[in-house]
Amino acid sequence: MPVNKEKILALMRAKAYRPLLIKELIHELSVSKDDRESFKRALREAIVDGMVIKIRGNRYDLPDKMSLVVGKLSAHPDGYGFVASEKEGDNDLYINARNMMGAMHGDRVVARIEREKGEGRQEGRVIRILERATTRVVGRYAAGRGFGVVVSTNPRITAEFYVPPKERGGANDGELVVADITSYPDVHKSPAVKVTKVLGKAGEPGLDTDLIIEEHGLATVFTDAAIAEAQACPQKVTATMRRGRRDLRELPTVTIDGERARDFDDAVSVERLPGNLIKLYVSIADVANYVKDGSALDKDAKARATSVYFPDRVLPMLPEALSNGICSLNPDVERLTLTAEMTFNDKGERVAYDVYESVIKSSRRMTYTEVSAIVEKDDPDTKEKYADFVDDFMLMHRLMKILNTMRRQRGSIDFDLPEPEVIINLMGQTTAIIKVERNEAHRIIEEFMLAANEAVAFHLESNGVPFLYRVHDEPDEDKMEQLGSLLKGFGLPWPGGGGKVRPKHLAAALKALEGRVEERYLNTVILRSMKLAVYTPENKGHFGLASRCYCHFTSPIRRYPDLSVHRALKELLTEGGMNAQRKAALASSLPALGQHTSEMEREADEAERQVVELKKLAFMIDKVGADFDGFISGVTAFGFFVELEEYFVEGLVRLTSLYDDYYSYEEKLHALTGRHTGRVFRLGDRVKVTLARVDMERRQMDFTMAGGAGGTQSRPRRPEPVWMKHRRKGGR
Repeated sequence: MPVNKEKILALMRAKAYRPLLIKELIHELSVSKDDRESFKRALREAIVDGMVIKIRGNRYDLPDKMSLVVGKLSAHPDGYGFVASEKEGDNDLYINARNMMGAMHGDRVVARIEREKGEGRQEGRVIRILERATTRVVGRYAAGRGFGVVVSTNPRITAEFYVPPKERGGANDGELVVADITSYPDVHKSPAVKVTKVLGKAGEPGLDTDLIIEEHGLATVFTDAAIAEAQACPQKVTATMRRGRRDLRELPTVTIDGERARDFDDAVSVERLPGNLIKLYVSIADVANYVKDGSALDKDAKARATSVYFPDRVLPMLPEALSNGICSLNPDVERLTLTAEMTFNDKGERVAYDVYESVIKSSRRMTYTEVSAIVEKDDPDTKEKYADFVDDFMLMHRLMKILNTMRRQRGSIDFDLPEPEVIINLMGQTTAIIKVERNEAHRIIEEFMLAANEAVAFHLESNGVPFLYRVHDEPDEDKMEQLGSLLKGFGLPWPGGGGKVRPKHLAAALKALEGRVEERYLNTVILRSMKLAVYTPENKGHFGLASRCYCHFTSPIRRYPDLSVHRALKELLTEGGMNAQRKAALASSLPALGQHTSEMEREADEAERQVVELKKLAFMIDKVGADFDGFISGVTAFGFFVELEEYFVEGLVRLTSLYDDYYSYEEKLHALTGRHTGRVFRLGDRVKVTLARVDMERRQMDFTMAGGAGGTQSRPRRPEPVWMKHRRKGGR
């Protein structure tokens, strides 16, 4: 019987196992001559996956039996890094710069634990690179005598890449370029690259976005076949296309989006029913009707997995002929949709629902500002302009409050963090950074979309249809313990006795924070302490929403998981539904799709964040030397980060710039404390700082304390956290 990886691993996990040679493994596993090739192939796969390690003497064993860690390397701009172990529960392994052994940021590596650093911390050395994360580099070309170098614009990639004379691709000194890596660094040689694209001179408008797009390898053009398919799609709904669909064209339906939105994939309608019931219709563009599984359009959309939104442009998941055309629920035109029809009682309980294919005609294209003016501000002019819809909007507002109350009662966590919007002029330059206002109209759409997502997930699960859930796993107990210590120190409610943390506990802490000076920053700390949401065919629930069954259904124009959910729904709705064979085939394809779409979502989020940060830095360059008010948003052993109140930008006050005292870092308290003065810089403190430096290449800003180092400015008086009172009494 052939030997697979599982059998090899089972042997090595046995207590009596010792590192064996290949011939000894063959003997122990009773591998026949006919099966030896399949055995060696399985062993090679286990080695490539990092599950098995080949050691001196050509013997084989498991990494964790030999103080080895397998995981992804996260490099720091100063040269050192950390390996995040793939074994759940392990701490990150610190790697000194001299022990990186040619590994680069993002590489999957094997590292040996070499010494303990105390408090569960360990230091190690990279001994093998299993998988390279980077195949090309984006950076600044510097010309030398007879050769050149490329210095990466990604501060985490610290190596300089050698460019042979014939491989500079027409690049000139100082230009930003894209280059393919032709050889990787090791202990004996520098890496080499071949320039494949010249982007332009640093500082040109829009080039910062181009830079990040290239760094993340994001697609900017569709294939010719995908464009042809998109252009071939009908731009009007015909009688034939309406056949078999529920006709909702006479139902008063509206879209509610931002002023600058160009595509509208969701529309809503409400009805008042007897018995204090409210019926909600959420109709979503039937993108799956036009983007067929396996088509060129589908392949492009799946590869992108999501639309990416930058301040100065959008990289859409689908061509504009679809996203801004037949799949956009524009007013006064017929559109094909999938509708989730839900009836709620006055407690927010869903007492009935239906999901079906439909055709609608949106009555109005509303903005958040307009709807807010009606339901929140009671503006007479806006109410007169939309008089025929005022009652509907008021009913929507009432239903939103009912649903929101129900969600909060079950423990759903609602982060209301201020978000910045970067304003760009026609030249591509940042002219302002403003706070995005979140009003009652935003909350209406949010609650309605959450309700639709839950109803669809329940419907698919109830019918045994495999699909991608949107899962937000429970947070790590260690992180919750650290978070609890911090929050209790600020006098916030937290479960005692080491009990399991539930969403309602975090929600209670957020509620207690409202209006406090630390609110913004402790909100961020709480958010960062939780796991990232992912797409997976395994239902583990959504911790943040306190939802047992949840998926993404409402944005198939810009999210591929939503499109896959639409396809599953449509197949279920066909006559005969989905048979067992089809369910099995679908289930086998979903794990890989969930992993891919989750990874692409994280890639897009990181790219969006980096572009916004670069735009912010460019905006601050001419403000060096100016003073600003801000809050301490993070504390580290090397200083503390300050976020400016006015511009939503963050910079570092380095410990070396605080020369009025020697400061000790107290990690659990998120504070730096002066040894002699007793002065404390802690999370949430208001400070006044001077902008000392803007470094575009390292993508960071440095502040110093305004008026001199550390101790010369006064701190606003406010109640001390509980931990500080205890500390003054000699304890913690």
